[in-house]
Amino acid sequence: MWPLTVPPPPPLLLLLLLCSGLAGQTLFQSPEEGWQLYTSAQAPDGKCICTAVIPAQSTCSRDGRSRELRQLMEKVQNVSQSMEVLELRTYRDLQYVRSMETLMRSLDARLRAADGSLSAKSFQELKDRMTELLPLSSVLEQYKADTRTIVRLREEVRNLSGSLAAIQEEMGAYGYEDLQQRVMALEARLHACAQKLGCGKLTGVSNPITIRAMGSRFGSWMTDTMAPSADSRVWYMDGYYKGRRVLEFRTLGDFIKGQNFIQHLLPQPWAGTGHVVYNGSLFYNKYQSNVVVKYHFRSRSVLVQRSLPGAGYNNTFPYSWGGFSDMDFMVDESGLWAVYTTNQNAGNIVVSRLDPHTLEVMRSWDTGYPKRSAGEAFMICGVLYVTNSHLAGAKVYFAYFTNTSSYEYTDVPFHNQYSHISMLDYNPRERALYTWNNGHQVLYNVTLFHVISTAGDP
Repeated sequence: MWPLTVPPPPPLLLLLLLCSGLAGQTLFQSPEEGWQLYTSAQAPDGKCICTAVIPAQSTCSRDGRSRELRQLMEKVQNVSQSMEVLELRTYRDLQYVRSMETLMRSLDARLRAADGSLSAKSFQELKDRMTELLPLSSVLEQYKADTRTIVRLREEVRNLSGSLAAIQEEMGAYGYEDLQQRVMALEARLHACAQKLGCGKLTGVSNPITIRAMGSRFGSWMTDTMAPSADSRVWYMDGYYKGRRVLEFRTLGDFIKGQNFIQHLLPQPWAGTGHVVYNGSLFYNKYQSNVVVKYHFRSRSVLVQRSLPGAGYNNTFPYSWGGFSDMDFMVDESGLWAVYTTNQNAGNIVVSRLDPHTLEVMRSWDTGYPKRSAGEAFMICGVLYVTNSHLAGAKVYFAYFTNTSSYEYTDVPFHNQYSHISMLDYNPRERALYTWNNGHQVLYNVTLFHVISTAGDP
């Protein structure tokens, strides 16, 4: 959640990943085709949390090189322990052999000095000595066998060490004590991949974050979805018809405090609250018309304006709350959109992709959902999400997928704290929903679901 006194930090991804943990959890079924990522900006410091769910045959378990490395390390450990035991035993045997060797030299010297004549007593003594030396033969044989075993084991350890070094060089892995380093590297890959994709399916909406209470019951506020992270300007437009005054605050903190702002006076009044700021320009519906206006803030001029063919206006096809909300402009990861209705579509919501330079309609989709039954709507990753009400108890009820021209009914609840939403827009830069709720400017963080292919590197 963003603090209410300072601008939010740029969204970051903290990837929560444990190879030995997530793969065994059942929060989400692990897919076969790739990683699943759930991103949500719900941390207390405003950062975007990204949880990765590992596939059933995950990198941690299916990586043959990791498995080989683990087996080799276990084998080296077992061999090292065996060598320690053998070394202790052979050292003890060696001491015994050395004492026997001294005795044998003494016996040999006595035999040589006897000159072939031994008394019965001397013979018996030599016989007794020989009896003492009899066990030495088996000890010597065992010692020789142990020595050969140690030589083989040392050679095997040497070979295993070479194999380990080769695998480590190839994988960049250095054993279990450095598993955390491997996880961090994997997190970085997922981070880069999620940032590259930036898209996902809506699975959750956070509790509301009230930024400020300012203005009338209806209005809109927004930031530029295309601006760099250092640009946190906020635009504020109070009211839903015949308005011309746009306030531009330098930062979110300034907006909260009501300071450091400039005023833009639009040459033509607006209708509704479905405005959007995109790449330095404001896109809005001209009052009492189906004309889209592109107003450039820096030059303080209208760059282009164009009618949306057949689009209803002047409360012909508004959202359920009315307010001249016939035309609603949105921006997501893929560009600029217009949501409206025509007589030809019998009052059902039409989604059109617009060229942001010319405002020409590039492609349109008939969603089949009646606009008057919709509380509000917003776009995320080419998917139109529609709420079933603008009042308390509202939820995201309908989703239309432009990439497949298909739809589904959803059940994603969100808390309508002030009971009357008159503006709801998604900001892809911040992955948050901007809302005007009964005179309150409110944010909702969203949770998006991703599937990342593991066929190659992200």
